[in-house]
Amino acid sequence: MEFLDWAEATPDQRSAVAALLVHGFDLGPATGWPTLGEAETELARFDEPDRRGFLGLAEGAVAGFVGAIRISASLWELHPLVVRPAERGRGFGRALVARLEEAAWEAGAGTLYLGTDDDRGDTNLHGLDLYPDIPSAIDRIEALRPHPLTFYQHLGYTVIGVIPDASGPGKPDILMAKRLDVESETE
Repeated sequence: MEFLDWAEATPDQRSAVAALLVHGFDLGPATGWPTLGEAETELARFDEPDRRGFLGLAEGAVAGFVGAIRISASLWELHPLVVRPAERGRGFGRALVARLEEAAWEAGAGTLYLGTDDDRGDTNLHGLDLYPDIPSAIDRIEALRPHPLTFYQHLGYTVIGVIPDASGPGKPDILMAKRLDVESETE
């Protein structure tokens, strides 16, 4: 995989990333970016100084994209990560996240966090009223079917919270974070 900074992406590559945001999640209608226009609007924000983005290229074609929003000098939010369905399971997502972690670390970030919704019933938190005991829900969280929760856990991210009903009743956003220490990870 070859990485390309968003600032260096050609108009065709940017269009390919927008299409990937619309079609690459395979989650049905009104999830993520339902239209090309909405995806293009989101991606245009990656030209702002508080955003970073990287394309992953495989044989010259866009295989994935990862972005981040600088929240503060030491805190960045990973948003979004998408990999072309044909490239999943081949290490592209892992490589994109690693490249983003490296860039965040080099810019002085100590923590990278993200939210991953469960609006399809892929974790045991879906459909539940989490407000009565949020800490207990966090302690028992598990993926029932393929869900980004497991992917991020394998990359060293920890569940740090949930936002109940973030995507509608019984559809929580699972918050995860990782302390960045790129130097010790490469030793």
